[in-house]
Amino acid sequence: MAATASPGASGMDGKPRTSPKSVKFLFGGLAGMGATVFVQPLDLVKNRMQLSGEGAKTREYKTSFHALTSILRAEGLRGIYTGLSAGLLRQATYTTTRLGIYTVLFERLTGTDGTPPGFLLKAVIGMTAGATGAFVGTPAEVALIRMTGCIPTMARAVVVNAAQLASYSQSKQFLLDSGYFSDNILCHFCASMISGLVTTAASMPVDIVKTRIQNMRMIDGKPEYKNGLDVLVKVVRYEGFFSLWKGFTPYYARLGPHTVLTFIFLEQMNKAYKRLFLSG
Repeated sequence: MAATASPGASGMDGKPRTSPKSVKFLFGGLAGMGATVFVQPLDLVKNRMQLSGEGAKTREYKTSFHALTSILRAEGLRGIYTGLSAGLLRQATYTTTRLGIYTVLFERLTGTDGTPPGFLLKAVIGMTAGATGAFVGTPAEVALIRMTGCIPTMARAVVVNAAQLASYSQSKQFLLDSGYFSDNILCHFCASMISGLVTTAASMPVDIVKTRIQNMRMIDGKPEYKNGLDVLVKVVRYEGFFSLWKGFTPYYARLGPHTVLTFIFLEQMNKAYKRLFLSG
């Protein structure tokens, strides 16, 4: 993920020269914002699907396609881009922070011989980056989905980033080590798709918890849910165990391309910076 210089261009610590920290953060934010422009409609469908059938009420949308066509019919073409400005603001805060921190820590913990951190350490770095990014991005999350506190957002971010960032780095390393891939867009695409699938499976239950808590009502003066665990218990009891992965298709259809585009944009910007400013 990090931009590296050509062999022989080394810093004082013996590691290859890389882009300044400010550039790492800038590229992270730009990559996330670029990806969001393409996948915002899928994110909207995912949120509507997760709220459909909340509690014991009849599901408003039967399938992801039904949700999409219903939104288009009721709200028009502009309706599927509802929340785009808030989504871009979220990427400008959350993704700028999480990818910037991850890249900085990843490079710092890489050995002088170029040996990357192990998978568990990558996961820890991802958790740290995700929790920090979520804390910074919480004000933007208010505009995207109504908010009652930053804890659900931070909990989701810990799981998402531990899965997404660590699995991307690990998948990319595995593909490069296999000898069948070189460090190009095809490798980045394959690693991103693997990362998106892993992240979707791992994060959907906590994403539903976050969405339900942020949209919960007051019933007889009391909150609808006591905490995240109460959300999980009630979803499983009233809607079934596999409802924790309700909306898997739009979630992956949104997260997969977003992951692919984010990392491809990030890798290409890093390569361009290396070529223009660090080569020679």
